[in-house]
Amino acid sequence: MKKHYEDLSTPARLLLGPGPSNVPDRVTKAMTCPVIGHLDPVFLAIMEEVQDMLREVFMTENRLTLPVSGTGSAGMEAALVNSIEPGDPVLVCVNGVFGTRMCDIVERCGGVLRKVEAEWGRPIDPGQVRDALEDFDARVVAVVHAETSTGVLQPLEELSSIVHEKDALFLVDTVTSLSGAPVKVDDWDIDVCYSGTQKCLNCPPGLAPITFSPRAVEKLDKRSTPVRSWYLDMSMVQKYWGSDRVYHHTAPISMVYALREALRIVLEEGLEERWERHLKYNRELVRGLEEMGLRMLVEERFRTPMVLSVIVPDSIDDDAVRKRLLDEFNTEIASGLGPLKGKIWRIGIMGISCREEIVQHILSSMKAALFRQ
Repeated sequence: MKKHYEDLSTPARLLLGPGPSNVPDRVTKAMTCPVIGHLDPVFLAIMEEVQDMLREVFMTENRLTLPVSGTGSAGMEAALVNSIEPGDPVLVCVNGVFGTRMCDIVERCGGVLRKVEAEWGRPIDPGQVRDALEDFDARVVAVVHAETSTGVLQPLEELSSIVHEKDALFLVDTVTSLSGAPVKVDDWDIDVCYSGTQKCLNCPPGLAPITFSPRAVEKLDKRSTPVRSWYLDMSMVQKYWGSDRVYHHTAPISMVYALREALRIVLEEGLEERWERHLKYNRELVRGLEEMGLRMLVEERFRTPMVLSVIVPDSIDDDAVRKRLLDEFNTEIASGLGPLKGKIWRIGIMGISCREEIVQHILSSMKAALFRQ
């Protein structure tokens, strides 16, 4: 018997986990615009606008700035495979899941890996990086700016200075932080910086903004071996996004529309205003949770403004609280990952979800869910 499939219907959840985030109606509407060819002059003009706006949001003048066709993890892989050749010494800062994932990719690229590690929930100590580089001639040093698995915001300026003293490339993951906290690619001398669309940009998952400094492009141009990934090889992809317009792959047209609108929304508000808003409502959320007797995993000065890690009390069932929030309040938050699974809740207030009524909603919902237990 032939199966019958109903029309697609999904619930309109309030997404307050570490991503994806809710998508504004303006962005959804942009995705419904007619699909045109990926070499259509109208689409090429849209690509130019997206690149210009990405440079503003990344705060960079880098020519090689574009959205990779893939999620934030594709951005991570693109950053690393284009920066590393087999045998290159690579130092990776690890204090959570995504630093660990970087290590995996480095080894798959044939890089010689060394790690500098910190306890999950704490930032990387720049002194450890300096010490590691004394006897390890790293070509690339990689770090996660906002570690989504823990809610730690890593200070970058001192790390950047240390890395460039050794003439290495400084590679930074800003998947969670971009547009929710300061990301100053040129001022902080970041060589390779990538992000994702599904966090503070409030765009569906599917693109990974990335930018390469002239120094990183020079290394790419002088490679003695091909980039390990054909699809993510920026020496080819940039020819499609650049003035040559050489076909490489068919761009995800509707996702580029969505990113264009999401970036417009960010720039209409203003980057500094957006950063301040995330800080303001993060503090309000922390204050309300602490009034309930809950404790935060990360000390205040190192907390990400957009993802808050809340310690699950010993007497409370992590799964039961999250299930009640979803079933009764239509609200999603996340558990911890790795060694923090079941030990923390991760609450995300990103972009349009970072406002007074959302903070009050999650506080009242958490209070009800905790009272039940």
